[in-house]
Amino acid sequence: MDEQDKHPGEEVKRLQRCINDLVSLLALPALWSGGDASRIARTLMDVLQRLLQLDLIYVQINDPTSDAPVELARLAQFPVTSLQAREIGAELHGLLGDDSQKWPSRSQRCFRDKNISITPQRLGLEGEIGMVVLGSERSDFPKQTEELLLGVAANQAVMALHEARRRSEQKRLADELDLRVVQRTAELAAAGEQLKLQVGLLDLIPVATWTIRPDGTPDFINQKWLEYTGQSVDYVLSEPQAWIAAVHPDDREVALTSYWEGIRYGRDFAVETRFRRVQDGTYRWHLNRAVALRDAEGKIIKFVGTSTDIEDLKQSQETLRGTEAELAKMTRVMTVGQLTASIAHEVNQPLSGIITNAGTCLRMLDADPPNIAGARETARRTIRDGNRASEVIARLRALFSRRQATTEPVDLNEAAKEVVALLLSKLQRDGVILRCELADDLPLVAGDRVQLQQVIMNLLQNGSDAMIGLEDRSRRMLIQTERDETDQVRLNVQDSGIGLNPQTANRLFDAFYTTKDGGMGIGLSISQWIVENHQGRIWAQANDGPGATFSFSIPSGGRMASQLNSVRNPAASNSRANLKDF
Repeated sequence: MDEQDKHPGEEVKRLQRCINDLVSLLALPALWSGGDASRIARTLMDVLQRLLQLDLIYVQINDPTSDAPVELARLAQFPVTSLQAREIGAELHGLLGDDSQKWPSRSQRCFRDKNISITPQRLGLEGEIGMVVLGSERSDFPKQTEELLLGVAANQAVMALHEARRRSEQKRLADELDLRVVQRTAELAAAGEQLKLQVGLLDLIPVATWTIRPDGTPDFINQKWLEYTGQSVDYVLSEPQAWIAAVHPDDREVALTSYWEGIRYGRDFAVETRFRRVQDGTYRWHLNRAVALRDAEGKIIKFVGTSTDIEDLKQSQETLRGTEAELAKMTRVMTVGQLTASIAHEVNQPLSGIITNAGTCLRMLDADPPNIAGARETARRTIRDGNRASEVIARLRALFSRRQATTEPVDLNEAAKEVVALLLSKLQRDGVILRCELADDLPLVAGDRVQLQQVIMNLLQNGSDAMIGLEDRSRRMLIQTERDETDQVRLNVQDSGIGLNPQTANRLFDAFYTTKDGGMGIGLSISQWIVENHQGRIWAQANDGPGATFSFSIPSGGRMASQLNSVRNPAASNSRANLKDF
């Protein structure tokens, strides 16, 4: 007969103490409310020490936000420092084994010259939250009631620690959300300011710029148009055909036909007409181009267009016989005018994206609960669109700001990238797949950046034109930079078009010679003049397969360019840039 059966009165008292202890343990959640892991661990040690009269308590709580766990310990009734607690934890691992999952449920061990009974209690199903290790010099530790109390205490601690983790995560998410809201608010404010600057720049572009609703009603006209024609904003926006009053009477029919066919069929359109200049009452030729701006589903949002004065160019076509430097300047202006509609299209796309993403982000943040992941991704897209619009405006400003030729160190790779960015929309509309292969170790060259970009632009446009009408193969183009054996910098533009006619190949660079319908025959002539003024040469050759390759090479930039090149890219590798299809 065991000890409990011999003394029933003592057994009753023992059970009463056990019940009282259980009541105390069940009251722990109230003490732990709002507490963190350290507070829960300390309270747990205090309660277990009071209830079980232990010689050793070690508590380890795994912190998901930190690599190091929280470690606390007591020896008898005396707390120890955090450093001593870590030392005790190391000793226990030495006694019981490195893998705490394999520790025995109870064992006798010699700990610091004392023989104690040790029992570990895992917190969580697999001990993922932590563990509690209890030790006593009593050989019968733990008794049945002590095991019961320990199990209840551990369960209460697990629930409290789960709740603490949940509160901690909620606080972290709330703090992160607050920080993100502050950051995104600042970013959206900056994007708004950038939007104002970009709209202002559209108003200052030195060509007439306008937008049209899908029904053909104008909804924006820039200051250049108003100054040129003398019309007012209210008059132009009053009805779809108000602008036609500025057109020469003989050109109105063709202008309206092109205008309404583009609106009706939802396609880009272009027409040359004469507009009356209010300053002197004369009619001057203009190139009018418009592109359709579509949403993600392909529905037309509006048309974006430009009207560029080409009167001087028209006259130069009739009278030009020598004045190559002046012709280069004029063709550059024409090229810029042709590109402006596409540039305005590129600007409007990210601006529309900024407005849409900003509204979406606010709705996600106002949701209950807030869609943090969605808001974060939407904000990233807003920043991306803002940066994209800013880059387009920066390229446009740089192209318009240059007037006189200037010799300076030029990175031909960067110059080529800027031209590709300006022409990309046109190339995509023409079905051209453009690949860039730009050498990483390319030295700077000395020259005029805008003139060299004009050469690159001419070669890309000629290559694209050479592939118009291809149906039996892809319209592929390669732009490539490299250093040749004489330390000159070379740029190649390779197309898969109609190729070269051997009988006329030697005339490609002659002024006014062209193989294109409606071509002027001055693009390659001007390109040759620019390259030769840079002490270089330009040539063309047939490909092994379809198409042709146009190339030019110019000397590297000398001492000044070499110094800047070493600062720009001191550790450049000799590998090629990765190929990229546009």
